[in-house]
Amino acid sequence: MGGNGTFAAGKIASYRWETVGTVHGAKVLELKDKGLSRKLPEEAHSSRMYIQQHADGTFSQLRVYDKRHRLRIEIAYHPERSLDTTGRDVLHYHIYRQPGFEHGKPHRMSARQFNRYQKYMKGIIQP
Repeated sequence: MGGNGTFAAGKIASYRWETVGTVHGAKVLELKDKGLSRKLPEEAHSSRMYIQQHADGTFSQLRVYDKRHRLRIEIAYHPERSLDTTGRDVLHYHIYRQPGFEHGKPHRMSARQFNRYQKYMKGIIQP
């Protein structure tokens, strides 16, 4: 499930992720090999959204893809020092520029954005 640069290039690679559930139709992915990078795939094979959760089932990350399977936005809940110097988790997003997989600087989520994506973020109650 999902790739890291191979799908858009027309290459087939073994899947590093497996679907372990869904949240409102978005696939929840888990790494097959826990020793690999924990970032969700940069490309989607079949879904417009992938979710990553912590071991307790709470939200960690959501990636949204365009109709060409390319990553467009990442929403995450983890420390982001440029937004909160205390090291606490902060709900934020990055916009990805195309071509390539370069993300922009982090931004705090607005209440409007939070309301749009809240149903996918188990355990997160406010931006």
